[in-house]
Amino acid sequence: MEPDLFTAAAEERQEKDPTGSPLAVRMRPRTLDEVVGQQHLLKPGSPLRRLVGEGAAGPAGPSSVFLWGPPGTGKTTLAYVVSKATNKRFVELSAITAGVKEVRAVIDGARRASGGYGQETVLFLDEIHRFSKAQQDSLLPAVENRWVTLIAATTENPYFSVISPLLSRSLLLTLEPLTDDDIRNLLRRALTDDRGLKSAVTLPEDTEDHLLRIAGGDARRALTALEAAAGAALDKGETEIALATLEETVDRAAVKYDRDGDQHYDVASALIKSIRGSDVDAALHYLARMIEAGEDPRFIARRLMISASEDIGLADPKALPIAVAAAQAVAMIGFPEAALTLSHATIALALAPKSNAATTAIGAALDDVRKGLAGPVPSHLRDSHYKGATKLGHGKGYVYPHDLPEGIAEQQYAPDALKDRTYYEPTRHGAEARYADAVEWTRKHLGRKRP
Repeated sequence: MEPDLFTAAAEERQEKDPTGSPLAVRMRPRTLDEVVGQQHLLKPGSPLRRLVGEGAAGPAGPSSVFLWGPPGTGKTTLAYVVSKATNKRFVELSAITAGVKEVRAVIDGARRASGGYGQETVLFLDEIHRFSKAQQDSLLPAVENRWVTLIAATTENPYFSVISPLLSRSLLLTLEPLTDDDIRNLLRRALTDDRGLKSAVTLPEDTEDHLLRIAGGDARRALTALEAAAGAALDKGETEIALATLEETVDRAAVKYDRDGDQHYDVASALIKSIRGSDVDAALHYLARMIEAGEDPRFIARRLMISASEDIGLADPKALPIAVAAAQAVAMIGFPEAALTLSHATIALALAPKSNAATTAIGAALDDVRKGLAGPVPSHLRDSHYKGATKLGHGKGYVYPHDLPEGIAEQQYAPDALKDRTYYEPTRHGAEARYADAVEWTRKHLGRKRP
């Protein structure tokens, strides 16, 4: 017997006694319109709409699709909705337990169903990134000839974990992390829905906020925590889920942190000052508080990028690339894995040698400009490429540094009012010692006088 997404026996038992299934299972959407989040994938005419029969068939039928996204964003839910809403034959395999033998059995069954009964088959393959190249190769003929319509789910970047021929024959749909509003709507629906908790308990605002932090964009985690907390409250004879009850149930204390209030800035400030002070342990503590409070990881990453230039600069030239790479990674993966990337960057910045020379240099330069200390650009540095510039004397006397053996020419670059002004005063910390030597040498060869 071929595997399917939910066996007939399980479905029959759930219909007779819905409370026997976990809340996350009971609250699974039955139609695409009930799906929370991912609205960019559910527009009219989208591949998922067409998979459930809302669109053309035949030669313009729906393509196979890859669902790529973090855990708890709805990959299995979308497959379940397709299985319930379509008249197609629906088969599920997991790459954790299935192999080439099982894949071939599904394909053979799909060809028989198509040839004998004209029935199309949808194959949901979970964790496809766990399949080897040979196992993925076994899917190619079926996808190419449309013997099956493949719905493949993965939490890993398919460009690295899925063979190119299979990707090129399918559409890649990226699922976004659920927002706090998405999770909030789901929790409130679960509290009142007949399939959920049937208004047996209520959820105060502070408890709801903590549930959102616990969820971290994962709907399954949110519903699991809600169910556990609701059970604990009812066992106590209470009809309101108190924050203390939720904390006891999930064993995670609520972080007293208002993302829109003073603490938001206080904790962020403490993180940066701990990095500046090279206290890696304190920095990690404040980072953890921000993560647990549900802080936007992009906000944290932006602060780290600023710190890399403000407090480290050229003392460690790798600091800024590390912070930028962390910000790019965070934007791609989101929580919970983004915590690892932010930790990586925070540790690197906290332990890096420190210099604020870049900060004070631009500050001093800006201060002079704002005071009006500027003056005209020296004539030999002005643009001499346009017609008439030579007659104006633009570019006259300019020495091209590359023509000289040492690659540096003793000529004035700054306006007259600033010709002996210095802004960058490098430290001897870390790699900046090399820049200090370079500054000393270049200023000497430029004929610059020390103030």
